[in-house]
Amino acid sequence: MAGYDANALPPGAGEVLESTRRWVEKAVIGLNLCPFAKSVYVREQVRFEYSDATTPEQLLEHLGEELLRLRDTPASHTDTTLLVHPHVLQDFMDYNDFLDEADALVETLELDGILQVASFHPDYQFADSRPDDIENFSNRSPYPTLHLLREESIDRAVEAYPEPDPIVERNYETLRRLGHEGWRRLFEDDAAS
Repeated sequence: MAGYDANALPPGAGEVLESTRRWVEKAVIGLNLCPFAKSVYVREQVRFEYSDATTPEQLLEHLGEELLRLRDTPASHTDTTLLVHPHVLQDFMDYNDFLDEADALVETLELDGILQVASFHPDYQFADSRPDDIENFSNRSPYPTLHLLREESIDRAVEAYPEPDPIVERNYETLRRLGHEGWRRLFEDDAAS
């Protein structure tokens, strides 16, 4: 399985990755925020990787390792990686600035056009939105997370959905119907355990 080995993780890391896995199941797949996520998830082709980085430099190094690992691993084993980093870039603006460094690393490793990095954060905020706008929740994860994607997987998704705008609008409508209270209830079972 591309998931993770809870026995090989530092203390607390298993809980962080399990919380991220539940978010993928309940929000990303459960609300169909990404219509492409379910197929790779059920085929166990999603790698959940914990980073104990405490500085952006350490995270950049770990990101480089994961980019190369994804490049060198057959898509049939790992199609995508979620690099969860709970101890660094907690501030969304710092995280957002770091994304430029992540993109530069992709180019430095000559992976431009092969892999790309997408972003999720607990305080994700789209430009020109207010912090509490429910639409921001389409990119809100339990912990700061870098999503490593294969360009060929994105190309297949674009073939299936050549016009992504309806997906975005459908997501916003789903989140508006759900509202903040519905989003909170989505994860109520998690808070009780």
